Amino acid sequence: MRRADFDNIRRILDRSTPNRPTLFEFFLNRPLYEKLAGEPVPEVSRRAEYNRWLIRAFRNAGYDYATIHPPPGMAFRTNEHDSASTISLNAYHSITDRESFARYEWPDPDQCDYSLYDRLSADLPEGMKAIVCGPSGVLENVIALTGYDNMCLMTVENPGLLKAVFDRVGSVLLRHYEIAAAFDSVGALISNDDWGFNTQTMLSPETFEEYLFPWHRKIAAACHAAGKPVILHSCGQLTEVMDAIIDDLGYDGKHSYEDKIIPIEEAYEKYHSRIALLGGIDLDFVCRRTPEEVRQRSLKMLERAEGRGSYALGTGNSVPEYVPDENYFALTGAALSGAE
Repeated sequence: MRRADFDNIRRILDRSTPNRPTLFEFFLNRPLYEKLAGEPVPEVSRRAEYNRWLIRAFRNAGYDYATIHPPPGMAFRTNEHDSASTISLNAYHSITDRESFARYEWPDPDQCDYSLYDRLSADLPEGMKAIVCGPSGVLENVIALTGYDNMCLMTVENPGLLKAVFDRVGSVLLRHYEIAAAFDSVGALISNDDWGFNTQTMLSPETFEEYLFPWHRKIAAACHAAGKPVILHSCGQLTEVMDAIIDDLGYDGKHSYEDKIIPIEEAYEKYHSRIALLGGIDLDFVCRRTPEEVRQRSLKMLERAEGRGSYALGTGNSVPEYVPDENYFALTGAALSGAE
């Protein structure tokens, strides 16, 4: 089994060259985690045990870190709905006016049990660190609370209320990252916030600057103030705002790529000298192609980045249950071949 060494991820996020091919994935899926950990998932309510199980799965898969979620209570409550494979961005919203905004019960990071992150130090194998994500991001939570169509209308009809929602969500998430970044067990953080459709951003770049970007600047700055790099996970067509992501907001790495938007090979050539690129082997490609095709594309991407740095291998987004296991292992095997 390969020895974990978080320094490889850190080198990549510093736009340097890792000591050997390195893997990155935001998250996998329950059956795959169980296969990798060698045991069924514990109850999520037993959070410390759940985190140990998650660490074991990431470790056995060959990652130098484990993605750890926020503590219980650090989530934005929305109206209850049935679980479904997909839901409308306009469904189940909670805030429609000043009255519903005033009634909403906001999460308080200072009342959550972040000591769970301190306990990770005893559970992480030598060389591993945690990478902590958010309970979704600023824009995603605003959309969940207001509904996408309503949010768009608010930019014209009620911009004051919309700004109040963004500011409240942003301040809660900023405090989450301030607290999480302070723990020695945490090596980096993920600001996970989808901003785009396949063809454009969800709001105009100018509207992003008015409502969204001020909070992402603060989140990135808080992580850096603690000496930790921070990754933006954001899906969609973000070409119009990539310069802002790199030069203004100050993110160290960018995750989530699709071939129909920009193939990782093209994105790497365009941006690798300015920001680390993580993952990128298109999820549809990983699902539909043969294991050997997945392996060959992965090997070629690693060869492209050899000696140039700024790249960790993984899928374009995550590893949901419909990804064939043999294809996932073909991808990871490209980085793990011959590694101790």
